[in-house]
Amino acid sequence: MAGQRDRRTSNNTLNIHSMTTSTITTLSSPHSSTTFAFPPSYSFPPFWTIQPTLSTRAAQFRKWAALILAYCQHQRLFSLTLTDALQTPLFYNSALRKRLTLGEARGIIDWMCSKEGDGRAEWIGAGEGRSKEKAWIWWRSVDEWGEGVLDWVEATGQKNTVLTLYELTEGESTTGQDFHGLDPEVLQRALAGLVKRGKAQVFGSTDEQGVKFF
Repeated sequence: MAGQRDRRTSNNTLNIHSMTTSTITTLSSPHSSTTFAFPPSYSFPPFWTIQPTLSTRAAQFRKWAALILAYCQHQRLFSLTLTDALQTPLFYNSALRKRLTLGEARGIIDWMCSKEGDGRAEWIGAGEGRSKEKAWIWWRSVDEWGEGVLDWVEATGQKNTVLTLYELTEGESTTGQDFHGLDPEVLQRALAGLVKRGKAQVFGSTDEQGVKFF
């Protein structure tokens, strides 16, 4: 019996170096003309078992964070609702019949929210007794979104020109830009950062806001 337990434990122990030999799994996306290629670790069964050793778990969470960021960027997802995400290929590998639990997914997002995870996630509406159900996924940080908009404004010679927020995220001229289709709340936060730095001014009503860049 002891030998059987040892074998089961070793089978679920994550060997970071052996993960590079796994078969690559792909996924098509309605938001992109390219196919998303899951990393080799996705097809490695121990990847789906949260590791008990802190150092191994940290390496595992780094790989999960990289997967989540790449997946969300490819799918153009700015946030994840965990109960929904658990039903998607991100957290469910149908070939292996492996799925993260809600608690495990929360643990990974918690890690991404931390300094160790570079703050690449942020819970939405969590705290004060409210559960962690939905999170921003920062494959671009708020500051990076702001810089992306500002770079486009400068490149297209539109400084001191009034642009609507709708034009920035839905206009034909921004098609192909990373910030095209950006969540309105994320755009507001990105612009607020530029305003604080003296790089932009936002004015108008909530429904018809405009912005001028300097």
